[in-house]
Parts: sequence; structure tokens; C-alpha cells
Amino acid sequence: MFRENRKRIVMFLAAMLAAGITMAARQEKTAGAKPGAAEMERLKFYLGEWGYTESYPKSAFYPNGGKNSGVYTSKLGPGGNSLINTFHSQGPVGDFEGLMVMTWDTKEKAYKAYVFGNDFPGAMVESGQFEGDSFVYRSEFQGQDATLKLRNVTRVTGPRTLVSEEFMATKDAPETLLVHVEAKRR
Repeated sequence: MFRENRKRIVMFLAAMLAAGITMAARQEKTAGAKPGAAEMERLKFYLGEWGYTESYPKSAFYPNGGKNSGVYTSKLGPGGNSLINTFHSQGPVGDFEGLMVMTWDTKEKAYKAYVFGNDFPGAMVESGQFEGDSFVYRSEFQGQDATLKLRNVTRVTGPRTLVSEEFMATKDAPETLLVHVEAKRR
């Protein structure tokens, strides 16, 4: 009788373990299949703390050009459904501080970024896609005299490095480089 009970207990525990493993596997499959999970996985190259240098060519916005340096930190948001970046740079071009939240919009089938900064009220909203190995965000906003079109191109250049460039255009004018950023993961 003792052996029979022990055998039943072992079989019961084995069945429970198998059921637990099966449920865990189903949850993992479901989590991997949730809308936007694969798209958010592609953004994980941003994770961590980065030191960076911003190089501003001479332009109407920055007549003297210049270089700033800064730090940004990127971490996953709740449930891994967003990426939260905080950044701060200083130098001769100015003091810039901000927050950027990136996510995948399942309805638009596009990445969205909501950028909040110390130089402007509200949020700048950008839409993005991968174009080959480059991650590209585009946005438009109304300036004082014209609509400004921005295009940001980010690409990984090494195991712990990336480059990001912001281009700007007004009306029918060709794009010009606004800022070149080189970042290195710490």
C-alpha cells in the first residue's frame, strides 16, 4: 500500500511538472506572439547607458556649429511594450535634456516615438520603420515661417557603437544635416 501511494504521488508530481512545463511553454509562445513583440525586440540594441557626442555643422540654426557631449539611458517600459530613453547633453551649442518613449503602433504598423524636451512644450511625434540596417524616424512640425520636415537615421556601427543623424528640410529645399551623433555603450 505504501508503494502504491508513493507511486501515485510520484506520478501526480510528474504530471503536475509536465503540466507546468506545458503551461510555461504556452505562455512563452503567447508572449512571443503578442502584437508588436517582434518589432520591439528589434529595438533592444538601444538598451543600456550610452555616452555620446553631438556634432552640429554651421547652419542657420547653429551659426558657429559646435560639439556637445552627453549621456542617455535606455530601458524597457512596462511589459516590454515600449522603450524609454532619457538624455542630457551640454556644450557650446546648448543644454538639451529630454525623454523619448518608443513603441510599436499595431494599427499604423509603424514605430512611434514621443519626444519631450526642455526646449519645447508638448511632445514631438515621429513615425519610423527599419530601412535595411538603418532605423529611420520621420516627423513634421510647424516652425515660425514654414513646415519643417525631419528625418532621423540610426544605425549600429559596431558591437557597442551607433551613429544617428538628423536631417532637416523646409518646403521644397533639399535636406541638410542638422546634427551627427556618435554613441558608445558604457
